[in-house]
Amino acid sequence: MLVGTATGDDAGVYRLGDDTALVLTVDFFPPIVDDPVSFGAIAVANSVSDIYAMGGKPLLGLNIVGFPVELPKDILGKILQGGQAKAQEAGCLIIGGHTVDDREPKYGLAAVGLVEPGKQITNAGARPGDSLVLTKPLGTGIITTAGKQGTVSTEVLDGAVAVMSTLNRAASEAMVEVGVNACTDVTGFGLVGHLSSMMRESGAGCRLRMSAMPVLPGARDLLEQGVAPGGTHRNLEGVGSHVRWHDEISRESRLLLCDAQTSGGLLISVARDRVDRLLQEMGARGVAGSRVIGEVLDGGEQGIQVVP
Repeated sequence: MLVGTATGDDAGVYRLGDDTALVLTVDFFPPIVDDPVSFGAIAVANSVSDIYAMGGKPLLGLNIVGFPVELPKDILGKILQGGQAKAQEAGCLIIGGHTVDDREPKYGLAAVGLVEPGKQITNAGARPGDSLVLTKPLGTGIITTAGKQGTVSTEVLDGAVAVMSTLNRAASEAMVEVGVNACTDVTGFGLVGHLSSMMRESGAGCRLRMSAMPVLPGARDLLEQGVAPGGTHRNLEGVGSHVRWHDEISRESRLLLCDAQTSGGLLISVARDRVDRLLQEMGARGVAGSRVIGEVLDGGEQGIQVVP
């Protein structure tokens, strides 16, 4: 076992031989959008994201399905159709799965990927002086909550769906090409939650710049209207003393940094002298929204500082 549960990483890594290791992960959740095809695509993109965060390549997947027996089966068919299309895009072969009767639909994958032993990327390697790079904008939790409430425009919701449906494949390939120190993907615990884990496991601290954060169009407006999922509020309450907020950081901005994401971007810690090349590689692969959002601090200071 090269990576287990000790560091709270995105996936487990098990070495089979000198050149091959398996990356294993599982994820599934209820619908966050009404369209079943989009839901299936988002669920699979989210499931294989853990493999990309470890620097691996998805290989095989098993569907995990909860579905009410009284709902029309064509809805389930569309969910699986969306998932299959996204898995095919990832080069991941779905070879079966398991379905149970459930009052609320749920879908995701148990996924297996490949990585060369010793080249896996964990969340425990961030180093003082590193730059922190985020590859997707924040706000999916806020926008999909508004979608459930019927209080968001089609344009804003479609923008969030497009981001959630985008694989982290190109970003992962870029970071493997350049060489980075640590990575995790941003999902249910929000940016600050996942960053806290990275800093804790790396024995480091960091500074985030609010002005540098990529944000989905419409997310801030919805926050100002009081829209945010319960998970986002719980994330903010849970960060406690791990985060030092500058006085100018509003509650809305704090909620945004703690927003519970679905199929969020990669959060990468990369040496400062490699960050420009990383951004160039990502741009060449079509990852246009990547931003440097902060840096790992020198001097052994731990925790997270958030400044304007």
